[in-house]
Amino acid sequence: MRCFYSQDFELTLPSGHPFPMEKYRVSKDMLLEGGIILPEEIIEVRIADSHILQRVHDQDYVNRIYSCAVDRKEEMRLGLPVTPQLYTRSATEVEATRLTCRAALEEGVAVCLAGGMHHAFREHGEGYCVFNDVAAAIRDLQDWKPNIKIMVVDTDAHQGNGTNAILESDPRVFTYSIHVGNAENRKFNGSMDVETVRYVEGEMYLKQLFSTLAAALDTFVPDLVIWIAGADNHRNDRFGQMMLSLKELQRRDEILLKAFIRNRIPVAVLYGGGYNRQAEFTAKIHRNTVAMAKKITTEFRGL
Repeated sequence: MRCFYSQDFELTLPSGHPFPMEKYRVSKDMLLEGGIILPEEIIEVRIADSHILQRVHDQDYVNRIYSCAVDRKEEMRLGLPVTPQLYTRSATEVEATRLTCRAALEEGVAVCLAGGMHHAFREHGEGYCVFNDVAAAIRDLQDWKPNIKIMVVDTDAHQGNGTNAILESDPRVFTYSIHVGNAENRKFNGSMDVETVRYVEGEMYLKQLFSTLAAALDTFVPDLVIWIAGADNHRNDRFGQMMLSLKELQRRDEILLKAFIRNRIPVAVLYGGGYNRQAEFTAKIHRNTVAMAKKITTEFRGL
């Protein structure tokens, strides 16, 4: 199972910043040290070409990020310091997701050890999301296979508003998002938006997720699922406003991955958000998602 990674995912942030940027490196190390992923399964990624970004973003916006020509208001909306390193980090993440999607189509399952920047819009970014790697990967696949049917399954605690806005009215794409109903970010309608109550308990969340996703898969049969897993559903997350335990998150991962893999739907797994009050715990949740993908993939191939 190929996992796409780059040391450029890690951005230098001011002390005390809530984004656990080290989670990419730490989760990768956890996977290697635990023998879950072999060193040869880690694929190093380079920065995406600018034309990949411009398929989904205004050229002026891409140029502003590249040249660090943003004002204080735009930088605050991003939530990240705008430096040359930010462009490299964000464009490399786009390339990692693009390659993950292609690998998933070839092999059934592939993982981006980052990704899921679903708050990035065509002309601006917000909420730590600069470039929308999901939308960019989808447009890349559509250039390759124009009739490909893609479902975005977003179980991050917040709605994929940027993804919905960029991909609206595309009949080849189905966007499913389950998220906190009254979270602060602006919402844009997707194909199926499922709102949970604030501070939803794990059992209620899982029932809501599984019933609605089953309905989505009855409505739309994809050639590929892009799954933004999310680690911010955990009860100790700073921003997630959900109350899932670690065990319930693992149950989420198991049910979803079995549904995709056993039905022979290729799945590209992306990290999404996670801001646990214990910094390394976010990396552990992401690590568990990848471990579950590897376990179920191995079991299925053994049948």
